[in-house]
Amino acid sequence: MKRREKRGTDMESGRRVRQKAGRRLLAGLCAAFLLAAAPAAGARAEELPAGYVRSIYTNESVTAAQAGLRPIAVMMPTDRAAQPSYGIGHAKVLYEIMEEGEISRQLAIIDDWQGLSRIGNIRSCRAYYLPIATEWDPILIHFGGVFYMRDRISMPDINNLSGTYEYGTGGSAPGADKFFRTSDRKAPHNAYISAAGITEACAQLGYSLTIRPGFYSGQHFLFADGTNTLEQYGASAASADVIDLSGIFPYTKTGFTYNPATGLYDKTIHGGAHKDADGTQLSFANVIVQNTSWMSLDDKGYLAFVNYDTTQDGWYFTKGKCIHITWQKTADYSPTRYFDDAGNEIRMNQGRTYIAVAQAGRLPAFS
Repeated sequence: MKRREKRGTDMESGRRVRQKAGRRLLAGLCAAFLLAAAPAAGARAEELPAGYVRSIYTNESVTAAQAGLRPIAVMMPTDRAAQPSYGIGHAKVLYEIMEEGEISRQLAIIDDWQGLSRIGNIRSCRAYYLPIATEWDPILIHFGGVFYMRDRISMPDINNLSGTYEYGTGGSAPGADKFFRTSDRKAPHNAYISAAGITEACAQLGYSLTIRPGFYSGQHFLFADGTNTLEQYGASAASADVIDLSGIFPYTKTGFTYNPATGLYDKTIHGGAHKDADGTQLSFANVIVQNTSWMSLDDKGYLAFVNYDTTQDGWYFTKGKCIHITWQKTADYSPTRYFDDAGNEIRMNQGRTYIAVAQAGRLPAFS
């Protein structure tokens, strides 16, 4: 009889746990829908079909269900031997930042990752990527890191998956069994993960797949109502059909060429077109360069960037034009905001955005 009573108690306890989990999921989905449905700043005024909202990443029309899902933030290499990457063509926001050895690395913010069977290759993280990633409340995906990030990445608000020890010399390796290596490239350029693996790892680790209301910011970029040609700036808007970032990233010689047929900047890397492994050309409606204070931390060349600032210079490129800007970031989960020289927040064009976090003193060239 006692065994039956215990079994009944266990079943009731399990039922309560399932109900509680179900309520949490429902609450998360409801909150995600409400936050996603809130209009982005500067969003177009025309009505969208039922069930659609404006993407906070691009201002394009997406389903409310898609908008309510958390993105992934994936560390991807720029090494010549590592090209091309799988899934990078899905990045709605792509960051490039210098690392040790005068080689840059990329952080790809991907919102529509759910159907991807191969994402990467995936490389290690650095401490200064964390406050950039948290702007988007993503699931951070990386293959280890360095000990300078050990304190921040171990905090409970960070949801990350790592193919090896989180900070190189220690830490856990959450979701490591979901990463895989392929035989078509040599290590370290052959580590990947799949959407199915991400979903399974998040379920095991208790990570929410829907946006977290306490961390998520529904107001990020300020988008133009229509098209912003920068003509309102008159002579202050310089011609910028070609953008040369080789002075910022001398290894990759990152560059952009404006395509008037599409209204986008086509990206180049190592002197050629930068493409996804599926052949998709990486193209961006908005290109931003933000100069950032930095320092070298040790004789290995590890760097630190000052991600929180209010007065640093920058440049905004769109539609074959460029203006000088400044940028501001005040907290981990607060978006970086960009302002023209009159102090007005710039209005960006609908579409994808590339952001170069450049060492102060390294400038873009354009013509």
